[in-house]
Amino acid sequence: MSSSLHIALVGNPNSGKSSVFNSLTGLNQKVGNFPGVTIDKRSGVAQIAESLKAYIIDLPGAYSLYPKRHDEWVSYKVLINQDKDVKADIFLLIADASNLKRNLLFCSQLLDLKKPVVVALTMMDIAKKKNIQIDIAGLERELGVPVIPVNPRKNKGLKELKKAIEQTADNLYKAPVRDFIDSNAFAPQAIKEIHNRFPGFSDYRAIHYLINHENFDLDTVTQDTIENIEIRNKFNPTKTQAEEIVQRYGRIKHIMHQTVVEADPLQKALFTEKLDNILLHRTWGYIILISVLFLLFQSIFWLAQYPMDAIEWSFAKLGGYLGSTLSEGWFSDVLINGVLAGLSGILIFIPQIMILFGLITLLEDSGYMARISFLTDKLMRKAGLNGKSVMPMISGLACAVPAIMSARNIENKKERLLTIMCTPLMSCSARLPVYTILIALIIPKQLYFGFLSLQGLVMMALYLLGTAMALITAYIFKWFIKSIERSFFILELPVYRGPRWKNIFYTMVEKAKVFVFDAGKVIMVISLLLWVLSSFGPKEKMKEASEKYESLAAANPSLANQYNKERKTVLLEKSYAGILGKAIEPAISPLGYDWKIGIALITSFAAREVFVGTMATLYSVGEDNDKTTLREKMQTAARSDGTKVYTVATGLSLLVFYVIAMQCMSTLAVVKRETRSWKWPIIQLVYMTALAYMMSWVVYNIFK
Repeated sequence: MSSSLHIALVGNPNSGKSSVFNSLTGLNQKVGNFPGVTIDKRSGVAQIAESLKAYIIDLPGAYSLYPKRHDEWVSYKVLINQDKDVKADIFLLIADASNLKRNLLFCSQLLDLKKPVVVALTMMDIAKKKNIQIDIAGLERELGVPVIPVNPRKNKGLKELKKAIEQTADNLYKAPVRDFIDSNAFAPQAIKEIHNRFPGFSDYRAIHYLINHENFDLDTVTQDTIENIEIRNKFNPTKTQAEEIVQRYGRIKHIMHQTVVEADPLQKALFTEKLDNILLHRTWGYIILISVLFLLFQSIFWLAQYPMDAIEWSFAKLGGYLGSTLSEGWFSDVLINGVLAGLSGILIFIPQIMILFGLITLLEDSGYMARISFLTDKLMRKAGLNGKSVMPMISGLACAVPAIMSARNIENKKERLLTIMCTPLMSCSARLPVYTILIALIIPKQLYFGFLSLQGLVMMALYLLGTAMALITAYIFKWFIKSIERSFFILELPVYRGPRWKNIFYTMVEKAKVFVFDAGKVIMVISLLLWVLSSFGPKEKMKEASEKYESLAAANPSLANQYNKERKTVLLEKSYAGILGKAIEPAISPLGYDWKIGIALITSFAAREVFVGTMATLYSVGEDNDKTTLREKMQTAARSDGTKVYTVATGLSLLVFYVIAMQCMSTLAVVKRETRSWKWPIIQLVYMTALAYMMSWVVYNIFK
């Protein structure tokens, strides 16, 4: 009979926690939010033994049981058993063997909570390079819990780790009876009174109830009781915490002396340190950063071109086949011009999205992404931000919604608000489909020096434009948002590591699934809605237009095809979608846009990537069911006077508009939630829309 247990995966940031989680759970993962907060919750299922399954939750990294950031509070409440929704039978602690002294602080605190703990030692290869030798058996004796060296990148030690978890679940390993420190040395009477109120508590857990009970979900009577115990015993939380840390490091020093042999501190620098001398150089570091970003955007076109062309060709062929096979009617029309057009607008961009996130994950895995934060801190400060703003802004390249949520880790309120206000200007993945199709329309496939793609250069320029506008906006806003708080930027640089191809592949698949099933739903719904709006209109006007061209075709059979095409074009203009587009056309014509682009601007407010699906539907409804691709239809699109719609001036104007404009309802909603006011999202919508309109008008008039 099979059984199951719940494991909380804990550890310091950059200790290899994600690698162990991915190795144990494989593709059996899901991402959600902790109840009531916006911190990511990764959970997965692992088969520990033939009859034992484990549900593993990956808690946010923490350095100790004294939380400072919002995500640390999430982990802390689970560890202290104050989270009603997340319970753990076993704590799986991930410790960095190359930085064992610091990791043992958190480990010792967990041990004193008297919960079952299994320690997984990672980074053993880095420790070996630093000439650090660890007596695993001795460390296990000193801690009183199983200690298993693992290398999740090479799947080493995972079998032994699972065995230790199984034995701990079977109570073969129990929490050490002896406390790591003497908790009674701090406030023995106060701890005793907490024990009377909460029988079964460890001494150390009692201390945390004395220190942080105000943040716990306790009834009023219990809160008052603990508060009275504090006052009666003159309990000093700050002094207690300081004395505890001193005691812990005293014991850790003894353990390190007994079980760890460290190298001479004057030994030659490791490869990581040597590489940092180049990659973090005040001149070469920035040149290398620009080169890395350039290669990233070049690769999006180099690698994705052939699968995208294949997908586009397949949908064009399928549309042509269905058009010639199915009988004319509303069903075939909605299938080809609604469902198929919307589906093609989703699937064609999967290769680029997978490649973009695969390369970003490669940068994160290698340790270079943290260096980007370090390099850009100086620039961030000039704009009123600091290096902590870099990660939300980089996350904004994926999606502004989680990026804005991650700004909660910025303690300084002014810098947090500035980060929230400028992050939506970073070019998110939703803009990528728009950039791709417009660049393909107006920028020739031209190479410089045999390998520099002009299209890739333009793509990179768009991302740099968004970044530059974000910094300029932050610089301007810093003069209007006042604060006297000072901030500090502390960043731990991880060691450089080789890529984890399994993790990269998993991320690529997950991001593609998110795009297809989340953004795809919106695109499909709007595509079908657009088909309805584009196929129907005021009955009298639609009937009048249809009868006019039918009579002309009957009178001139030789021109029947031409009149039929004109009839479809006029019917589209007379439809509800056409009426809507024509209504806003006077406002957008100074930017070089026609009424069809106007409709796309409106629909893409729900999600920017809907632009492509909108174009696919509009151009399909007004055309015959042939094998022409969407890009070919847009390439030949013409105005009533015969001039092309998508000229270089119009295309560049539209690209600039999409770089800057706030066209995302979800982003506005999350800004309102994070700032707890409609003031800031309204300001954001107004200034971004006005700025997009102004800059698009300038670009159009320069290039027309």
